[in-house]
Amino acid sequence: MHICDIFRQQRTTFSFEFFPPKSAEAAESLFHAIAELESLHPSFVSVTYGAGGSTRELTHELVTRIKRETKLDAVPHLTCVGHSREEIDGILRRYAEAGIGNVLALGGDVPKALAAAGYDRSRDAFRYGSELVAHIRKSGMQPAGELRGFGLAVAGYPEGHPGTPNRVHEMDYLKAKVDAGADCIVTQLFFDNRDYYDFRDRCRIAGIHVPIIAGLMPVTSAKGLVGMADMALGCRFPAPLLRMVNRAGDNPEAVKRVGVHWASQQCADLLEHAVDGIHFYTLNRSTATREVFANLGVSDSDGLRR
Repeated sequence: MHICDIFRQQRTTFSFEFFPPKSAEAAESLFHAIAELESLHPSFVSVTYGAGGSTRELTHELVTRIKRETKLDAVPHLTCVGHSREEIDGILRRYAEAGIGNVLALGGDVPKALAAAGYDRSRDAFRYGSELVAHIRKSGMQPAGELRGFGLAVAGYPEGHPGTPNRVHEMDYLKAKVDAGADCIVTQLFFDNRDYYDFRDRCRIAGIHVPIIAGLMPVTSAKGLVGMADMALGCRFPAPLLRMVNRAGDNPEAVKRVGVHWASQQCADLLEHAVDGIHFYTLNRSTATREVFANLGVSDSDGLRR
């Protein structure tokens, strides 16, 4: 289903993100997690894409398998890094032929290995997400069974894009992506809802009026918290959350309960403040996300959309 139709039908969207597995065993484990989350009837699921196309085929295989073996709408990530115009068009054509109707268009980061080798981004057909969005719109490609072009999502950064310290220019760049044809924004993860509300207000002031989906990731371990900081550069961990994690000490189950509690409180508050959607970064696991839904008092996300 086109992302615009999803928003027209649902007051609040609920979605999950996965990354492509690198082995047959990991693939089966992931599909078990997807099956568990499918019972929550998510609005869509997204699949990440390795910078420079390092997981291009794995992403395509996972997305098409989700399309083939589940009732879920899959939204593949697509990045500019390491791609010619012809390669981008080839990827889009394959998705269109498979009936994949939506894409999350990203500028992408240069992988560490390529950066160390002095990779020159001038070789890329596109450098910025706005350029990729504009190209997809101009391509005129229509996914099988869809009378319009691709539904397009782009990324937003409530706490600021790590590569754009000027917050005024940051909003200009985000508006450029929307003006180029983006249908919605999915935010980077955050742990303080005030950052999301401020970001949403600044978007409206800048003339950005597409839906803004809030990205959340429940803390599941003390080690994982450090990993989140590496994954989402600039991500701020509120002092109350850190104190709760510290009180849990070396008890993994206690840390997980803290993470689920915090994410549940975030979700409840976001719903009270009319959030357009909530996107869970699952790390290919279903348990924490399902527990958050249970804490919201519903058996599946259909109960939160009406």
